[in-house]
Amino acid sequence: MIGLPAASPLGGDGTIGIDPSFTQLLARLRPEALPTSPIGGGSLELPHGTTVLGLKFADGVVMAGDRRSTAGNLIADAKIRKVFPADELSAIAIAGVAGQAEEIVKLFQLELEHYEKITGDRLSLEGKANRLAQMIRGNLPAAMQGLVVVPLFGGYDERRGEGRIFYYDATGGRWEEDDFQTTGSGGLPARNSLKKRWRPGLSREEAIRVAVEALIDASEDDTATGGPDIVRGILPNVVVITAEGARDVPDEEVAAAVRAVQE
Repeated sequence: MIGLPAASPLGGDGTIGIDPSFTQLLARLRPEALPTSPIGGGSLELPHGTTVLGLKFADGVVMAGDRRSTAGNLIADAKIRKVFPADELSAIAIAGVAGQAEEIVKLFQLELEHYEKITGDRLSLEGKANRLAQMIRGNLPAAMQGLVVVPLFGGYDERRGEGRIFYYDATGGRWEEDDFQTTGSGGLPARNSLKKRWRPGLSREEAIRVAVEALIDASEDDTATGGPDIVRGILPNVVVITAEGARDVPDEEVAAAVRAVQE
């Protein structure tokens, strides 16, 4: 067992000084006890997904994310996928610890498929959003240790005949957004870009371009957000959800949107 020095329970301002992340507490009090990399030593750095966003348009919802994951000051992966169809009419975009997020996505996809096979019907979009909130809440013990997962969820609501976007916090709190939402390290500059470019009734082509432009703007302010590189084939991951289903936008169409923004 690792012995930690006794510390006053009160902070300098009289509040209780409890660090919710065990890894952060260990890094502060016993950094030598952290796991080390087999190459070159140092503390263990986990790949994190960065900027993702969702926005409504005339026929549904566009979900998009950049392709970079980071581990500390290093680029862990330049082509990670951050937006996944959850089922035929919804998609989930991940931000946070990449491995933990991908496990939640796989389990969420499996649960939706299982429900449809057992009942012969799809779970309502509201029900899907609530189930995802429960799964995020179930991850709270890991989040308290620094393994935070905060996704966006969007889909086409057949009952209402419109697209809807939901966002969450690490405790499983769930809220609905009326127009657009972002999360991740580049979420603020991406949101500021969407404030300027988004408007009600965007066409599919316009919505994809607005999403791509927001990710490009985020990459210029946030080092953890990767900008598009057409030469290397590194392009934002974009999914469009309409009454016809959740579909990946082809790279050729995303590249055309990137060129239009850059020009």
